[in-house]
Amino acid sequence: MKAVKIKGLVKKYWKKTVLNKINLSIEQGDFFALLGHNGAGKTTAIWIMTDLVEKTSWKVEIFWVSIDDDFVQAKRYIWVVPQEFNFSMWEKVKDIPVVQAGYYWIEKKVAEKRTEKLLKKLELWEHRDKEAKDLSGWMKRRLMIARALVHKPKFLILDEPTAWVDVELRKTMWEFIKDLNKSGTTILLTTHYLEEVEALCNKVAIISKWKIVENTSVKELLSSLDEEVFLLDIRKTSSLDDITVLKDFKAMSIKKREIELTVCRKYSLNKLFEILNKNNIQISSMRNKVNRIEQLFMNLTK
Repeated sequence: MKAVKIKGLVKKYWKKTVLNKINLSIEQGDFFALLGHNGAGKTTAIWIMTDLVEKTSWKVEIFWVSIDDDFVQAKRYIWVVPQEFNFSMWEKVKDIPVVQAGYYWIEKKVAEKRTEKLLKKLELWEHRDKEAKDLSGWMKRRLMIARALVHKPKFLILDEPTAWVDVELRKTMWEFIKDLNKSGTTILLTTHYLEEVEALCNKVAIISKWKIVENTSVKELLSSLDEEVFLLDIRKTSSLDDITVLKDFKAMSIKKREIELTVCRKYSLNKLFEILNKNNIQISSMRNKVNRIEQLFMNLTK
């Protein structure tokens, strides 16, 4: 079943086109990434889905409900967690999701039970009587998610959910939203941390210059990568200055004990390690120079 169906979407501001004939389908249960540089049009597409911006032409459907024909029903299926904190900072933590539930005609007792469950899961229950302004930035972001989930939306849009969050907390957030997706919630993610796409998502679309330039599975996108650049930390070598044995890998010395290698699709990593061992070049670590999705993103949005 289609969670989202967008067909021939156009948006113009005066004479300037900011979305040009966008076609996009998101299946129920997908964890879908929408990527693009700032100004590419991804935020405008999200605003149109949630009726914050009027489209210029063509169709947008949420679970087969047209936002033109019955937006009230379509809105029940969807919620956006934006980057900015947009709740009242002077309300108590426990009241914010309950008030939100009221907009969806959910009884207060039901809303309170759901809120308690969500706040406990998001490790906010002990802070329930605090005013939102007294929470840390990371706690406020979790509160945004609790508010979003209180009416049990079938389709959740996460706009940069881990922006300005440190690595440890980001990984905690990853686990939570992965579990949320496994429970059946369809998720659309926008992010500038492209490692999140590879770690979390099964589908990805890339917008560049107001058009979708790629729309495929993450697995298929990664399989199209012609080459990867690796950085190797050298532990022992017979001759670090002479790396001509790695000429097929465009090898170059970066610093005293670090080599940069480009591995093309026609050469396997097994072939690389075979050459390294044969020439007594021992490595202590190996890592991608850039994230693989990042490398593809840069190629597709030039």
